[in-house]
Amino acid sequence: MVQPLFLSRCRIAATRSSNKTIVNTLSSIKPTTTTTTTPPSYRHLAPQTRSLHRQSLHSRDLCIKHSTYPQQCSLRQYHSRYHPPLPLHEYTNSQTTILSAALEHVPEHGFTLQALTLGARDSGFLDVSVQLLPRGEFDLVLFWLASRRGLLRGKVEDGLFSSSSETDTKNATAAELPVDEKVKILILERLRMNEKIKDQWQGALALMSIPSNIPLSLSELHALSSDILTLAGDNSVDASWYTKRLAVSAVYASAETVMTQDSSPDFSATRAFVERRIEDSKAIGDKVDGVKQCLGFLGTTVVGLGRSWGVKI
Repeated sequence: MVQPLFLSRCRIAATRSSNKTIVNTLSSIKPTTTTTTTPPSYRHLAPQTRSLHRQSLHSRDLCIKHSTYPQQCSLRQYHSRYHPPLPLHEYTNSQTTILSAALEHVPEHGFTLQALTLGARDSGFLDVSVQLLPRGEFDLVLFWLASRRGLLRGKVEDGLFSSSSETDTKNATAAELPVDEKVKILILERLRMNEKIKDQWQGALALMSIPSNIPLSLSELHALSSDILTLAGDNSVDASWYTKRLAVSAVYASAETVMTQDSSPDFSATRAFVERRIEDSKAIGDKVDGVKQCLGFLGTTVVGLGRSWGVKI
């Protein structure tokens, strides 16, 4: 029977201390067989126990190597909705200070290293402090996108729908507005936030189109579309949850590109473009719903006809 590791060590220590003479005598005897290469710390254990012991030590070493705090293992190879992973573009206080100050220089210098350097100087940091941002100019783009989403949520809390003049119904309250109308208001309000940096936005689009930056760019676009639909009061729980966010993402991304070339007063051309795209998406959605209803009716008819003929369905 294999003994626990701590009992075996205690027994060995007691034997060595009480029978020191016998141990010295035995150590002078040359063994006739070849000795194993097992480490002395667990040579007395059975082969199966030694294997488990090695595996536990290896797991502990991996924990210490990959964890921020050695006493806690941060390795988690499963998904948990109770512990979602942190965003890849979450910033420290120093990074947030530099990026916030750099946004003031974007209208003039664009999303460039020069804007980051000026932002670091305004915040009291050295020029070399821009090295705190591992993605450089792309971090400035991500910070702009995330901060505008926060401003959009704040405008809704301040009564964007009740005070907006975008609705065709003058006396309609925020609760009476349909979801599509709220989506249009939110998209246009988010586009207005790009008014000061319109001439610099093509450079930001170029940064976002770099292959290594595409995943985070799409993640931000999905976050924006999800925020827009949530703020508009959409409560979809079926497959349309995905299709609506995909449609809003397509409308906003295309409108953003159109806005960079829009020279009309108050961006009326961009507004008309958004209205047309929303109407098209709504028409496509109605047609898809009609096809679903038709297929459902045909399926029910076939099942009923088969059962009337005695088929077990």
